[in-house]
Amino acid sequence: MFFYHYPIIGREGRFPIYLISLGMHDCQPFTKRGTEYALPQIFYCTKGSGMLRFDGNEFEVKAGTGIFIPGGYPHEYFPLGEEWDNHWIIPGGSGSEQLLAEMGLDRPRVFELAATGPLDRLFMQMHDALIRDRIYGNIKASGLLYDFLIELDRLINRGGERRTVNPAIQKCVELIDSEYSRQITLDELCSVSGLSRQHICRLFRSVLSVRPTEYIAKRRIQAAKALLSGTDMTTEEIAEAVGFGSSSYFCKLFKRYEGISPTTFRNG
Repeated sequence: MFFYHYPIIGREGRFPIYLISLGMHDCQPFTKRGTEYALPQIFYCTKGSGMLRFDGNEFEVKAGTGIFIPGGYPHEYFPLGEEWDNHWIIPGGSGSEQLLAEMGLDRPRVFELAATGPLDRLFMQMHDALIRDRIYGNIKASGLLYDFLIELDRLINRGGERRTVNPAIQKCVELIDSEYSRQITLDELCSVSGLSRQHICRLFRSVLSVRPTEYIAKRRIQAAKALLSGTDMTTEEIAEAVGFGSSSYFCKLFKRYEGISPTTFRNG
């Protein structure tokens, strides 16, 4: 089975992220590209195996492996047998460049995926949108492309750790989300998760991009924003309700994370 989509780009071409093309091939043929091919390419393999070459190096690409090749980067790839099922996507827009860079996809990269099922579902939803709606299909597909890239980021950068430590981190997050209004210590998180202080701090930074104490503070700020918007409680009352020791400390952290004071947020 194979198909290719090269949708006509209309006003979605002005979107920060939009879909330029996508396709799949049950046996990806030999392809060689040089600097003249200016578009970034994302591949992931679901069956069989193939070989990717760039910069004088060779990489075997098998099921569960993904590839990113930036635009203008010479490379070639070819199957190693009769089956090499590859799915590929070409994103466009300045927003996609920024997001890909944030994901670590600003250079050629071969990576292992924790799973391909979540990507398959979004890939086929984009395919179906393009097939069923010739007028607005690519606008729908471009919206799904953002979801695809976010899911890809999860599966590349955090998939392996999530498979083994996600239950531990999840226990910590559930505790914080339900009891943020009281004092929660790092030792308590260690007890709940079964992890050491060093390990839990490293995993919080890896999975959530923040330290445990920062996650607690941000969760309290999140709750405070809801109270500022939906109640007549004073700043002092809100600070106490969400677990901050003083209103001055609450206002300081609110300004740090939100860029404005609680009062300005409420009045805005």
